[in-house]
Amino acid sequence: MTNYVIAPPDIASLAVAGTTERFPVRRIFCVGRNYAAHAREMGRDPDREPPFFFMKPADAVMDDGAAIPYPPETQNFHHEIELVVALGRGGVDIAPEQALDHVFGYGVGIDLTRRDLQLAARDLGRPWDWGKGFDHSAPIAPLVPVAMSGHLESGRIWLAVNGVVKQNADLADLIWDVPEVIASVSRSMRLAPGDIIMTGTPAGVGPLKRGDQVTGGIDKLGEIKISVI
Repeated sequence: MTNYVIAPPDIASLAVAGTTERFPVRRIFCVGRNYAAHAREMGRDPDREPPFFFMKPADAVMDDGAAIPYPPETQNFHHEIELVVALGRGGVDIAPEQALDHVFGYGVGIDLTRRDLQLAARDLGRPWDWGKGFDHSAPIAPLVPVAMSGHLESGRIWLAVNGVVKQNADLADLIWDVPEVIASVSRSMRLAPGDIIMTGTPAGVGPLKRGDQVTGGIDKLGEIKISVI
């Protein structure tokens, strides 16, 4: 038995639809600007340049229904609805044709963003960590195993704030699809069971304030709901 000098942290995990079991989260990879319309609204060219990534800490995950504290050091707190991919198998240099064999399931997630901090870092050529990787920044609904959902190539993805739809698109609009994203990450580092990939957000991102009720969903995966406190 290993003796630690401090108590080891709890394992970050997500609910799994239809079961009491939990999915242990190892790492969270996020794809930047993976929908053309969102790339345009962020002032960038939507051409198929190689995908780029940033990361969130595993313990940023929050379950469906979470009350999310409005984060410090921001005046521009944004929502970004995303398709989440949960990996049940790892590997390195995975071919796109085999990538879906590594998927455990899918979920509905929200990439919460301190937009002012992100843009300030971007303009200075600095990392996005402070704008993206803060506490409670990755609420994710229960994961739906592939056996229940199948693999998703299309379907509505949407988000509403206080009942007003703000983001409304289709998964078919992804610039880089799920197999391509998995293959791309695996060329840079070895993926492992428990890794999560948030695949990017469509257009319509916008600010949240205290008291907002946020709902979102993806066809075949259900919905997520959070509140901002």
